[in-house]
Amino acid sequence: MIVKMKKIAVIAQAKDAGKAVGDLRSLGILHVEHQKAPLGKDITSLNEDAALLDNIINILSMPEYADKKILAKQAGELKDWRFAAKHILDSQKRFEQLDHYAKGLKTIENQWESWGDFDPESIKRLEKKGIHVKLYLLPEKAFRAIKKEDFILKVVSKKNGMINCAFLSRSESAALAYPELGLPKISLGKVRSRLAEDQKAKTKIENDIKQHLTYKERFLKIKEAFKKELELHEAIQGMGEVRTLSYITGYVPHDATERVLAMCKEKKLAAFINDPSEDDNIPTLIRNPRWLSVINPVFKFIEIVPGYKELDISFWFLIFFSIFFGMLVGDAGIGMIFILLTAIAQIKLGRKVKDKSIFPLFYVLSLTAVIWGALTGTCFGQAWLTPYFKPLAPALRSDKNIQALCFLIGAIHLSIGHSWRALIKLPSLQALADIGWVVILWGGFFLAKTLVLGEALPFFVKWFFLIGSILVIVFTSPSWNILKSVPKGLGKLLLNIVNSFTDIVSYVRLFAVGLASVAVADAFNQMAIGIGYKSAINAIIAVIVILIGQGLNLVLGPIAVLVHGIRLNVLEFCNHIDIKWTGFMYKPLQKERT
Repeated sequence: MIVKMKKIAVIAQAKDAGKAVGDLRSLGILHVEHQKAPLGKDITSLNEDAALLDNIINILSMPEYADKKILAKQAGELKDWRFAAKHILDSQKRFEQLDHYAKGLKTIENQWESWGDFDPESIKRLEKKGIHVKLYLLPEKAFRAIKKEDFILKVVSKKNGMINCAFLSRSESAALAYPELGLPKISLGKVRSRLAEDQKAKTKIENDIKQHLTYKERFLKIKEAFKKELELHEAIQGMGEVRTLSYITGYVPHDATERVLAMCKEKKLAAFINDPSEDDNIPTLIRNPRWLSVINPVFKFIEIVPGYKELDISFWFLIFFSIFFGMLVGDAGIGMIFILLTAIAQIKLGRKVKDKSIFPLFYVLSLTAVIWGALTGTCFGQAWLTPYFKPLAPALRSDKNIQALCFLIGAIHLSIGHSWRALIKLPSLQALADIGWVVILWGGFFLAKTLVLGEALPFFVKWFFLIGSILVIVFTSPSWNILKSVPKGLGKLLLNIVNSFTDIVSYVRLFAVGLASVAVADAFNQMAIGIGYKSAINAIIAVIVILIGQGLNLVLGPIAVLVHGIRLNVLEFCNHIDIKWTGFMYKPLQKERT
């Protein structure tokens, strides 16, 4: 749930402003709202240091510098981090310059490789002796058509119907009626020699930068310390001022106000606490039970935060996202592999990962794939398993039944959104408008079954649309003045009634993607059966084919969940519950970030 916040102002004498902010930071509960743009030499210097550390960490994180053996070594003492950081940065700049220069040399090499190794200076020396040499690249037909009179045309090389040739003449003005190639700046031999020298220099720089990998964790800790220090200085410089007083404002959770007041009383600071106004930009703090917090990694991954005055959909997101994962992956075998991979990751990385809720999340999601696979009789495909295992829910082997289930899930999911909005609006009559949308959604459910599945349209569906439309038109903006309320409600209805139907139909993507994954698995399994296992070679090829097919599903399944599973929750569902994701996270001023 989204925690209720209080707005607070803490007032101190200007000479004690820094100490007051430090005391507040020790509490770790005040989300600071600057009264003015925080500026100052200290802030500029800290920002420069943080930017330098960001660059260094990015450099040390580059794939070309990855070296597990060096990372495993114990880091030595880092006496002067700035000197080491600037050395790494200068080395990287030098590496990039060499790399850019090498690319230019490589272009010259590719361009002149077919001409062989010759010295451009020797051609210039011939010109001084009255022999003028010009280079041309000509099509073979054009070369044959040239009539040689008072000049020599020497073939250097041929490739793909084109001829590299040298034109030699005593006359400086003599030339062919084709574009002339200019001379290279240096010979091919020198180009290759410089490329070799560049490569040696680049390798030396790479090895030098790699030796600093042992300091990567140290750089990260220094960066985190600078961020904390920067937050403190920004909070001080962002304080408001009134004569000899300074004040800092921000937001604290409603259940933490007593701690702030107690600290202010102890430190002899003035404090003023009230409810935020409608115009305040309030941060969002979400607190949920531990079992529900497993969904937090998904929200962090897609970087969305509900607004302070919006709703926390964590519970419904977890429930339906799990269902979507099971249906989209749709294979018990793939689900068991995910469980195994999660267990391995937890054993190897469990201590290093700060947010350990990601592991139970993957266990839950993987389990839903196993359950759906058991219900539909799908384990690395369906066809090969049919003679040996019957699905726990045979009805789910019917495409028509699964599509109907998708529409049902969509109607339930979207109805929950409008029902929740209706409960929040009570006792206002506007709640009836959301009830009207629920009725319309169920009319859309039956209409989808008719249009997509060819079922007969129940006689009562027209009443669903009629009653729902009346409720939306009348109660979207209820007023005794019908001329004001009806146009608003009618506009809302016309803008969204088609979307309500198409949103329900969009849940059929759960069926389509799940069917595609089964088809892929069955197709590769059938190919493997066709190859057979009569010989060792056939068996090896057949196994490779099976692994490729299952590997595709192993990769494409999670991608489908990211595309479709998240979309149905974040777009379709949130549109109906009116969540815009306009919020930003509550980040209190504190010494240690939790």
